[in-house]
Amino acid sequence: MKPLSVVVLDAGGHVISFERQDGAAPGRFAIANGKAYGSIMLGMAGTAQMARAEQQAYFMEAINGVFGGKVVPVPGGVLVRDKKGQVIGAVGVTGDSSDHYSIVALAGIELAGLTGEG
Repeated sequence: MKPLSVVVLDAGGHVISFERQDGAAPGRFAIANGKAYGSIMLGMAGTAQMARAEQQAYFMEAINGVFGGKVVPVPGGVLVRDKKGQVIGAVGVTGDSSDHYSIVALAGIELAGLTGEG
């Protein structure tokens, strides 16, 4: 894979952790954060957000306005759930192709003993 950037947010949308691999573009933080932030604020993974944007572009444009343009409604935003199924955060991944984002995020989430929804 190409160099990735990954952000982890808590249930309130606050950054817990960010890591950018050597060679990843510096602007990737904002993209990864926007993917995770949209997942937290809307309670849906990035793939679901993209589907909603394709079906109702006006809705996602309005939502993005509400959140100051911080939502990036594309694959790479993955909800994190605890053992009870409660959303406790989100992961945002960027830098390669959409096919790889969920794989990377879900692998890390599972290593932490949690469940991901991508």
